[in-house]
Amino acid sequence: MTLKFEVYWSMRSPFCYLALDRILTIRKQYDVEVDLRIVYPLAVRSPDFFKTAPTHYRTYHLRDSNRVAEFLNIPYRRPIPDPVVQDMETHEIAEEQPHIHQLTRLAVAAAQAGKGLEFQDQVMRLLWDGRTNNWHEGNHLANAISRAGLNPDALKKAIEMNRERYDAAIEENHAAQTAAGHGGVPLFVFLGEPFFGQDRIDILMWRMRQSGLAYR
Repeated sequence: MTLKFEVYWSMRSPFCYLALDRILTIRKQYDVEVDLRIVYPLAVRSPDFFKTAPTHYRTYHLRDSNRVAEFLNIPYRRPIPDPVVQDMETHEIAEEQPHIHQLTRLAVAAAQAGKGLEFQDQVMRLLWDGRTNNWHEGNHLANAISRAGLNPDALKKAIEMNRERYDAAIEENHAAQTAAGHGGVPLFVFLGEPFFGQDRIDILMWRMRQSGLAYR
């Protein structure tokens, strides 16, 4: 029997990127369906969070993401530019966000086209593996989308023609994530049980084995 789990995912999350290889391996090796559900990052959903967050929040986040990347031997650097326009001194989130809305809608469109993880396999690496500066310029993003087996122009046109559809899908994902019991990413949900964080993948696997997870 094919099992299924959901993954709630943000294009700004280093921990989503750092979980990517393991998720791809799980899908390849096991009889399991991965339902990728794209959400906006916390900075977009709750920009006031950063005004009251402890002073150690960001410094620890940066240290831990670098440490996990080193531990897993995954090439890693924060995107240039950051997908979210934010003043890193004041933590103020800009009203205008030219990148994260586009990336999030494109990711939803790719998921709806049945190529969600293929999109992440290319685009998240473009953003996070440190090989590409100014990922938003030229053909970097379009080429990554093409490598995922998608037509970048067709995706962008579909979004332009019916942006409300994609925004509604994102809001549905937000609501489902909240209902699952956690607001962070990556969030894995199996049979209604939430597993938050890239460090919960082994426990997710243990739980799925209890339900008969089988190799392909």
